[in-house]
Amino acid sequence: MVLLLYVDDIVLTGNDSQFLEEFIVTLGTRFAMKDLGPLHYFLSIEVTSTPQGLFLSQAKYAADILHHAHMVNIKPMGTPMALKLDLGSTDPFPDITLYRSLVGALQYLTMTRPDLSYAVNSVCQHMHAPSMAHFGMVKRILRYVRGTLDQGLRIVRNSTMDLYAFSNSDWAGCYLIRRSTTGFCTFLGSNCISWSAKKQPTIAHSSIEAEYRAMASTTTGFTWLTFLLRDIGIAQPHPATLFCDNMSALHMTVNPILHARTKHIEVDYHYMRERVALGSLVTRYIPSNCQLADVFTKPLPRHALACICVNWTSVPGSV
Repeated sequence: MVLLLYVDDIVLTGNDSQFLEEFIVTLGTRFAMKDLGPLHYFLSIEVTSTPQGLFLSQAKYAADILHHAHMVNIKPMGTPMALKLDLGSTDPFPDITLYRSLVGALQYLTMTRPDLSYAVNSVCQHMHAPSMAHFGMVKRILRYVRGTLDQGLRIVRNSTMDLYAFSNSDWAGCYLIRRSTTGFCTFLGSNCISWSAKKQPTIAHSSIEAEYRAMASTTTGFTWLTFLLRDIGIAQPHPATLFCDNMSALHMTVNPILHARTKHIEVDYHYMRERVALGSLVTRYIPSNCQLADVFTKPLPRHALACICVNWTSVPGSV
């Protein structure tokens, strides 16, 4: 049995329905509570049951964001971010509170919208002093949300329990300080269960270093997920698999010689190689055109974004 509690909202699930009913009755004798039946809505996340599993979305929450921004009837955009940023206007945005509230709301929207992660991460980096150009980036995200209100996250019932992830980085992608961005998404069988778009804490000296640091970050997430799945009784039949499109970074995971040019990433190197040596992690090459983590590291054109989103977002009828 697993119980998720947030203040006074509870989600309860398990593999023994009779035990769950007894537990709910016991809770009712000790606390004033109401059983709302099967899960439909939890913390602004809408849960729709389908023949294949579940569909998670935040359509109402997204509509509320558009209403708050007075952009309910705006023209939709096909992508959340322009391929080339136009930061011509450096004039300060006058209403910082509005900027922060909209960006904060968009952060929560990424709970079921991985396709927004990189764009939202980009605008979050200007919370302290946003400019008019930065607010233009926020409006671009809202235009994309307006045209994709029915998208969400699918949870497929009939799926394997294999754990695998896609890792990628955009070397020196930050136009201001030239730090790289780490992006990854983790799948449990057919279900995307975690993702991240995050600027690396230090400047990478090469694309190999940037890719390898991204792989190391993904591996730490792998380790935590493995422990979590074990605690709730989900065994891993096979070692976790990590896909990367950089052959040099992949070679470093199995190369026993630490070259002088890579000494500055020694900690990440030893951690990654230890997991591979123990057999708990397998690294594999994947072509760049099949790299799902691209959406977390850079702006993508409409067709590429749509192809990637098919792997985790769709309307309930097409799951």
